[in-house]
Amino acid sequence: MKILIIEDEKAIAEVERAYVEKEGYSADIAGNSNIGIEKFEEFDYDLVILDLMLPGMSGLEVCRFIRSKKNTPIIMVTAKSREDDIIAGLDAGADDYVIKPFSPKVLMARVRANLRKTGAEFSEGSEVIKIGTHLVIKPQNYAVYKDNIEISMTKNEFLILSCMANRPEKTWSRDELITYALGDDYDGFERSVDSYIKNIRKKLNDPEHDFIKTVYGFGYKLTDGEK
Repeated sequence: MKILIIEDEKAIAEVERAYVEKEGYSADIAGNSNIGIEKFEEFDYDLVILDLMLPGMSGLEVCRFIRSKKNTPIIMVTAKSREDDIIAGLDAGADDYVIKPFSPKVLMARVRANLRKTGAEFSEGSEVIKIGTHLVIKPQNYAVYKDNIEISMTKNEFLILSCMANRPEKTWSRDELITYALGDDYDGFERSVDSYIKNIRKKLNDPEHDFIKTVYGFGYKLTDGEK
């Protein structure tokens, strides 16, 4: 496993690398956003640890760039702890959020959890899930197809969508989606689920099809997309 650390504070970056390597992973450090993007395009990384406050291009911009290219898990690390800042990071495509100052052991637990979800959340025997005539979810490949066109999803977006697809008759509360889709390792706000749902809708819905319905006062329900 290879991890990219994009962090302009050298001391923090070195601590992160030391703990990453202690876990048995390899790590590269990029001291600014431009180098981070160059390394990301040059090498195949399994996960990115990304500082939010970088000189030049911001961490949010870097996050959006990475997400536009691949579904590589992104853990955003920042001193900004306001709920709105966390929501902005998740909306930009981050999969997880760690607030400075942080325990390196906690960060590594988040790294392990995100790598575990990308690599082993679904077994090779997982079956293809079909939603109506338009959506196909392939857990084995971590892939979503709408009308035979692959739709890029972040890890958490995929986990939420596939969780809902396994029980399409059910209306899901935010708490249930956190518990059954994102798991015990997830440490976000309930509003974060709304951000993930909003992103899924942007990627799937169109004027003719609406795949996720809001059940007011309770949560969300997956449909076959027919209005």
